[in-house]
Amino acid sequence: MWRHRSRSRSNETMACGARRLTAFVLVAALLSGCSPPPDLADPNRPVKIVVLGDSLSAGFGLPSGASLPARLEQSLKNKGFAVTVVNAGVSGDTASDGLRRLDGSIPGGTEVVILELGANDAEQGVNPSVTKAALGSILRRLKNRKITVLLTGWRAAPTIGPNYGRAFDAIYPDLASTYSVGLYPFILDGVAGNSRLIQFDGEHPNALGVDVIVAGILPKVEKLIARVQAARG
Repeated sequence: MWRHRSRSRSNETMACGARRLTAFVLVAALLSGCSPPPDLADPNRPVKIVVLGDSLSAGFGLPSGASLPARLEQSLKNKGFAVTVVNAGVSGDTASDGLRRLDGSIPGGTEVVILELGANDAEQGVNPSVTKAALGSILRRLKNRKITVLLTGWRAAPTIGPNYGRAFDAIYPDLASTYSVGLYPFILDGVAGNSRLIQFDGEHPNALGVDVIVAGILPKVEKLIARVQAARG
């Protein structure tokens, strides 16, 4: 009997301590001007999306509000989705660069990643096997973290040569099949070659071009959000 009472008192003491710790964390957060950490058990919390990419994601040459992540977030919210979309695009990044900064760019609580890398690899003539290995490592690590992924593809310029082009273009469908992730075959679909949608550099989309990209990927992103919300139970 004595041991039973001692164990009960110990449990009560631990529970009380846990309540005090929780209260302390909340008060400290409020006093520091920070919001309390989100309740990850709340099934109605916003879906956190990160766009991991290069200048096409970073919004090269555009105001911050016209970048791909910003316009995607606004479009989803306009359709009634509770989301936050984080811009993790770095101009000039290759797939290997994205792999090196993966952990720092994809914080805890991320549920969806839009993986947009490879354009700089093709531009620099990186061996397609190197690009594929880097993207594969990213996908594998995201899968281990149970993060849902939309992979956006890229097409090598014809001037690089047909053999390189065939090898490079095959990277994205092959990886999407291997890792069972969603695929948007070409990130500049409907934009590339249209001077009305491209900046003066002839490469990067302008604000109108970004909106075309968003409209193209939106249905696939909506499906991923629905899958994430359903998995929350």
